Amino acid sequence: MKILLGKTALITGASKGIGRSVALTFAAQGANVAFTYLSSVEKGQALEEELQDLGVKAKGYRSDASQFQDAEELINAVVAEFGSLDVLVNNAGITKDNLLMRMSEEMWDEVININLKSVFNTVKAATKTFMKQKSGSIINMTSVVGLKGNAGQANYAASKAGIIGFTKSIALELGSRNIRSNAIAPGFIETEMTNKLDEKTVQSWRDGIPLRRGGTPEDVAQCAVFLASDMSSYITGQVLQVDGGMLT
Repeated sequence: MKILLGKTALITGASKGIGRSVALTFAAQGANVAFTYLSSVEKGQALEEELQDLGVKAKGYRSDASQFQDAEELINAVVAEFGSLDVLVNNAGITKDNLLMRMSEEMWDEVININLKSVFNTVKAATKTFMKQKSGSIINMTSVVGLKGNAGQANYAASKAGIIGFTKSIALELGSRNIRSNAIAPGFIETEMTNKLDEKTVQSWRDGIPLRRGGTPEDVAQCAVFLASDMSSYITGQVLQVDGGMLT
């Protein structure tokens, strides 16, 4: 039984890493998938074909969710193309790491705009459709860094902590309309980026995690499937940590 059969999901920043895994896992569970990409055009086009090969309707959109007007146009285009929108996954994000004394205003603004403002933009644009349907699941990707902070990542931590506060507020505002709002906080997830790091460093991180391994993008995607599905119909305003016990 495919637990997302008949649902339409929109995933931002899905051309690689966690977003890509969420898109593929949703499609494998029967969801029709709309997704966005920005710079990775070839990867976006390849993903669209991969999703369609799984037998679902899929379409990629080159869109910058940090731009208010772009986000509104994106949601309108998805609803027009797919006929509905049931799940919104805000995954788009970047890092511009540096110690505060060396962090420029541009580094701060860019991370806050892409990581946090984009969530406001897409959720605000999707709310009209969700309220009309009297249903919807919003899933925002935060991070364990948003819960505990991290030296050299004041901008990233602030953006991810902001997502948590936003997620909980929206859960309170929209709950009476059967619209759920939750966040996922991944810990150390092994992706293309971590593959470039020194193996000894990566192993020391693994050793500090109770489950003694890094997470996979699929670990995060399975959590997203749960929050997107009717299995979590009485769960809203929560932050689910997918971190192997890192912050226990």
